[in-house]
Amino acid sequence: MPAERPNAFTIAGNPLTLLGKELRPGDPAPDFRILSKDLQPVTRSSSAGRTRVFLSVSSIDTPVCETEALEFSRRAGEIPGVEILIVSVDQPFAQQRWCRDRAADNLSFGSDHRDVSFGEAYGVLVKETRTLSRAAFVVGRDDRIVFAQYLPDIDDLPDYDAVLLAAREAAGAA
Repeated sequence: MPAERPNAFTIAGNPLTLLGKELRPGDPAPDFRILSKDLQPVTRSSSAGRTRVFLSVSSIDTPVCETEALEFSRRAGEIPGVEILIVSVDQPFAQQRWCRDRAADNLSFGSDHRDVSFGEAYGVLVKETRTLSRAAFVVGRDDRIVFAQYLPDIDDLPDYDAVLLAAREAAGAA
């Protein structure tokens, strides 16, 4: 049973419980098993040896999540060689449609709809709604968390500059 963090996230002012441990810089990045938008299995080790940005969102079909994804897509060139993976519990087909309709081919998407292993491992699973809260993680080549930002409300956006700076620094480290 994953750890419960009551009142760790809000939607429309309503406090909700997050399941899973809160990760901090220096922690080992947990593994997970999700599906790509093309129905292929994706794990943390699928991109081992690279710097990665993992973004959790509630649904790519909501305005705030779309804003976040489009901004990271626009700014992806600032961190060459770094994979940006957006994870939600949306079906892979919805993620595929979203990417096609927005020509967002510089982002990777993963669906955690089957067993919410990413949500539990990264402490972003919302107990009451079985969706993911908004958070941003940068994982270094050594599979350690170098940056973690949990957003307290569904409408909050991550600090894009801080995420990109952490990813650039991690990618530049030998």
